Amino acid sequence: MTIPPEEGLDVELGLGGSLRIGRARIAVADASALLRAIVRTGSVQGAATEIGLSYRAAWERVRTLEAEFGHPLVRKTRGHGTTLTEAGSVLHEALAAAAEGLALPLAREARVMQARLAALRGGPRRLGVAASHDPLLMEVLGLWGGAEIAVMGSRDAVIRLMDGRADAAGFHCGAVGPAAAGPPFSDLVADPAFRIRPLFEREQGLLVAANNPLGLGGPGDLRATRARFVNRQKGSGTRDWFDRLLAEAGIRPDEIVGYGLEEFTHQAVAAVIASGAADAGLGARAAAERFGLGFVPVGWEVYGLAASASLPGDGLDRVAALVAERIGQLPGYRLPG
Repeated sequence: MTIPPEEGLDVELGLGGSLRIGRARIAVADASALLRAIVRTGSVQGAATEIGLSYRAAWERVRTLEAEFGHPLVRKTRGHGTTLTEAGSVLHEALAAAAEGLALPLAREARVMQARLAALRGGPRRLGVAASHDPLLMEVLGLWGGAEIAVMGSRDAVIRLMDGRADAAGFHCGAVGPAAAGPPFSDLVADPAFRIRPLFEREQGLLVAANNPLGLGGPGDLRATRARFVNRQKGSGTRDWFDRLLAEAGIRPDEIVGYGLEEFTHQAVAAVIASGAADAGLGARAAAERFGLGFVPVGWEVYGLAASASLPGDGLDRVAALVAERIGQLPGYRLPG
């Protein structure tokens, strides 16, 4: 499992029990046992005795690891024994995950390791954020400048985070909330390896032409008037919400004209309607306002940001602070209750 190189660090879990970091390949079991013994005994001498090495051999192994890893791993203080440096702790945690054979947790920890090592080098690494599209979040992430953004459906964003292919995931599940939305959202909530913070609440509804000339009020009107609908892509939270609305109304997807026409952002849906190519679509009030469209409210939902529980929180805290600053300046948003 390889994490794309970032800040010069490439991490791979080898099938033979090795961890490749950059150009170095570290034997997981040996290195993990050494660092674990140093933590437990508080000295290299104690670690050497515990794992059956001479004092000199133990120190040689420490120095070899430091050369391969590119950072000091231990700190020896007269009268206080030996402890791991922050870089040593980062490597120790990653090796522990690898030694337990936890491939996906290792992938997540590799991204955390990259972020923490970047901080040690004096500059933060840009975080990889997979997110369902939202006008406010996209604006805030652009202002922050600390993220590489990949826009996709909520479902795919959460899966990418849980697979270790993203540092954070922005997602929403409509009115039902993640615990009741089923996998992967319920899996995310139940996994203590992740933390979820509600960023904001936003209002969703039908985007329609100005003044709503067809008098659309819900799925039943879409079917009755044969209004041309523009949908969101499969896997998006908005698409899932629309499918639930259809199911609640007893309407089949094939009864909605244009159900198969897909766009990937709220703005794209609004633009299609504004151009006259469609009559309605489900989306955020902010997109309707931006394009001068009519808006028929459906409900409010929580938009959340999830990340590994061990990821440094400074960047995500900044995102949340920027959201709070902007929340009153755009229609259809409010702080989570």
